[in-house]
Amino acid sequence: MTGHPRRRHTVAAVAAALVAAVLPAAGPASAAPPPPATPSGPAASAAPAAPAASSESPGSAALDLTRAEAQWIDRDTVVWQVTATAATREELVYAPRGGLTVRKGARPAQGHRLRLAPASLTEAQRAAYPHLRDVPAFTVDERDRGRARAALRGQVAAVQRAADGTPLAATGVQIPGVLDDLYAAAAVRADLGPVFAADGTPTLSVWAPTAREVSLTLDGRTVAMRRDGRSGVWSVTGAKGWRGKPYRYAVTVWAPSTGELVTNEVTDPYSTALTADSRESLVTDLADPALAPAGWASLKKPAAVELRRAQIQELHIRDFSASDPTSRHPGEYLAFTDRDSDGMTHLRKLAEAGTSYVHLLPAFDIGTIPERPSDRVEPRCDLPALPADSPRQQECVAETAARDGYNWGYDPLHHMVPEGGYASDPDGPRRTTEFRRMVQGLNGIGLRAVMDVVYNHTVASGQDEKSVLDRIVPGYYHRLLADGTVATSTCCANTAPEHAMMGKLVVDSVVTWAKEYKVDGFRFDLMGHHPKAGILAVREALDALTPERDGVDGKEILLYGEGWDFGEVAGDARFVQATQENMAGTSIATFSDRARDAVRGGGPFDADPGVQGFASGLFTEDNGSAANGGEAERRARLLHYQDLLKVGLTGNLAAYSFTDTSGRTVRGAEVDYNGSPAGYAAAPGDALAYADAHDNETLYDALAYKLPPGTPAADRARMQVLAMATATLSQGPALSQAGSDLLRSKSLDRNSYDSGDWFNALHWDCRQGNGFGRGLPPAADNRDKWPFAKPLLTREELRPGCAEIEGTSAAYRDLLRIRTTEPEFGLATAEDVQRQLSFPLSGPDETPGVVTMALGGLVVVFNATPQERGQRLPPAAGRDHALHPVQAGGADPVVKSASYDRATGTFTVPGRTVAVFQRR
Repeated sequence: MTGHPRRRHTVAAVAAALVAAVLPAAGPASAAPPPPATPSGPAASAAPAAPAASSESPGSAALDLTRAEAQWIDRDTVVWQVTATAATREELVYAPRGGLTVRKGARPAQGHRLRLAPASLTEAQRAAYPHLRDVPAFTVDERDRGRARAALRGQVAAVQRAADGTPLAATGVQIPGVLDDLYAAAAVRADLGPVFAADGTPTLSVWAPTAREVSLTLDGRTVAMRRDGRSGVWSVTGAKGWRGKPYRYAVTVWAPSTGELVTNEVTDPYSTALTADSRESLVTDLADPALAPAGWASLKKPAAVELRRAQIQELHIRDFSASDPTSRHPGEYLAFTDRDSDGMTHLRKLAEAGTSYVHLLPAFDIGTIPERPSDRVEPRCDLPALPADSPRQQECVAETAARDGYNWGYDPLHHMVPEGGYASDPDGPRRTTEFRRMVQGLNGIGLRAVMDVVYNHTVASGQDEKSVLDRIVPGYYHRLLADGTVATSTCCANTAPEHAMMGKLVVDSVVTWAKEYKVDGFRFDLMGHHPKAGILAVREALDALTPERDGVDGKEILLYGEGWDFGEVAGDARFVQATQENMAGTSIATFSDRARDAVRGGGPFDADPGVQGFASGLFTEDNGSAANGGEAERRARLLHYQDLLKVGLTGNLAAYSFTDTSGRTVRGAEVDYNGSPAGYAAAPGDALAYADAHDNETLYDALAYKLPPGTPAADRARMQVLAMATATLSQGPALSQAGSDLLRSKSLDRNSYDSGDWFNALHWDCRQGNGFGRGLPPAADNRDKWPFAKPLLTREELRPGCAEIEGTSAAYRDLLRIRTTEPEFGLATAEDVQRQLSFPLSGPDETPGVVTMALGGLVVVFNATPQERGQRLPPAAGRDHALHPVQAGGADPVVKSASYDRATGTFTVPGRTVAVFQRR
């Protein structure tokens, strides 16, 4: 409620965890024996002459201040790949207002210096900076350490000189480590952004430790701000009349990307509201009752579902309603308040069947969408009139992609404000109220809301106008490579959440969404680029939230993310990452690609998309692609895929023991997945199962590539259900892309992040089709697949009708009902899974294309072959089993013919069918 300071949630324990995650536990590097005195004479503690900066002529890479190859990792220590000798001396040189230059042979007399001596990193420092453990280290002379804070507020260079003072090498300096050492302990406890006192008076605060000056530009006037030397935070307390006023910070700071002292007018990274297109921040109190929709304070949520039992529907806000003629608010947050629209009706059916969460693709302020509809440009072509295999649709979409209203949103600009493009009015805090109404709408039909959050990169860095963080503290918030350039392994400017204040932003942002917007879970994009310690700090901060104090129970909030291991951080190169294996046992799930690839076949980046898998006909329905190999190869790969699928059905447990298809007794961790262990989880809930998500082709499109071309629409629908069942009926949480139960297609687009409504929109009414055949997919990411795509887009069997679309959805909902009503599908421990789940027919005589799972009193048969198959389980003989009542009375007429012979213990299942039998 109004009067309580916002974001007081960074409790001391979490702040301490953040600091501990980024700072070494021990002190400075150990100094090596000093070199003999040089002819330059004794060093003075004042500020003797030093070399100047600006790069030298193109011939000498050793004198280049446009690079930053030295790293100042704490107040005492610098690492730099130069060799110190008795005839050289090394130093840091700084100039408060810049202007350092270096020229070959020159002995300039400008700048101030901090003397360095050769040293060795301590074990604590090596542990904190594993990628620097073998780089030469230098310790700052203790007489100069008191000037570190002053040095960091200007241009800093590292210089190696010859005995006569001539510079031999010079480079810029990376400073995140020393900034954390000097400021983090105090700064992580600071409340940043607008914070309101009990009387409604706002205080605005921004962390800018390297700035020469910071002022507030408020509603057209300039207000001075005060710097706290201990934390590096600048702040100003205003008047009650500031409420609702637009503001920006004017930050005067050295910008390495330009080599100049600049004054940047920047929005607040901790903004709580924005004007349209994020041009200005607004002094907004999220606790203001005027921003709360009716019933917000007393919002009753659906019962929380434990992560291991969660069934999640992944959904893009604009996809949901942009093409729904029954929605009164197409493409907006408020579409989720249209309770009788086709989209909400479908979500309600899923919720009633057992879907527990809707996972919303990024909905915080996005850097690439014009927020005002009047500023957007839509494709000018008559798209529906074009042929199904035409390249013209994608050309038209591409022409306006940068100016339309569509983007997945993985390009964050401000992390704590809802995207204005989904609001009825982007100019002001209405987006806050409408986001809250969206959460209410979802909660009201029985669904909790998960938010997809992106902290691993920003839309821009440096002096770009859409670079917020880097124009306030240049060189700090982004991860820098050895030469000082920004890493871009995630596609964009990688952030560095291993740095304390970026880690704090992550924690503060997540807690803001949890408290102020009542979000029920968070999915971390490219979580493997985060430190494990940082994600655990998020968990700790959420766990501290209580209904009595904060209005939410933080312990009920789900966390999961992409634990991929790649890029400059791969293999724990810089820190212990939040990757699949590292997050095992933390109650924070990671997406599992193991069973996904086994079910679909191949991988997302195969040159030939016809590589088949368990649910796409490998060995049992050859599609003619040479990429699948000969008959023996296809059979062997299918059986290996079946082992991967079995591991997936256990929840990817590393220690789970079973008989593989060769007859060996193996653990999940011993089954190979492209050189990595298939099983990596310690408990059910560590791995999230899925057959498709927004990335890569939809499941329907993948099957379009992989099933034999003549496969009838009805059989394609059955394989879709079978593929989805492998995730739905596994241990642990499962995710499905919105529309997969409706055979959703994106016309074979493998990366539709900027492909507009034409390729992305959901079609809830089966009479609108499923999206297949809307032209060749965009060339940027699909041109190499066009030779495979073009012949498919005109095939009639790939255009399902209402019978296939509605039948698939109804069959999927039946599986959801079984999953959520049978407790065996949500076992709590790895021991429970080992005891209750088995694959009794696994071994050298296993049927290719069929996996049979016994689970407590259930038997599940996944028959991916075209033929009816009998699976004889002698231990079941003499016991009574019958098709599960949900399927026996359900929507799929084919599965109803599945049978059980009590005398022989044989379960007979039709082709392309998953059947669940229950012991009576």
